[in-house]
Amino acid sequence: MTEARARFAPGDRVRVRREYPPTHFRTPLYAQGKTGVVEHLYGAYRNPEDLAYARDGLPKAPLYRVRFEQTHLWPEYAGAAHDTLCIDLYDHWLEPSEGGL
Repeated sequence: MTEARARFAPGDRVRVRREYPPTHFRTPLYAQGKTGVVEHLYGAYRNPEDLAYARDGLPKAPLYRVRFEQTHLWPEYAGAAHDTLCIDLYDHWLEPSEGGL
């Protein structure tokens, strides 16, 4: 079965692409354009954005758990400054980031 190679590893800083495709997508709008840190690589899975349209979802895409500081996602966040949120994101939504959080 076809599978894309993981581009990121735990500890890598990544930025979520900004894109508003006219089709089904599984990336929260509030995370788009934001920077986080890869916490875990789950492996490669069929792309749910393709599966939603009865396509085969291939090639399989790496799926990561990415950690974001909540104050970075929501500047007016009233919780503790160290609170974080983890989001599962597919490789094609991520790009390398050299900047800080």
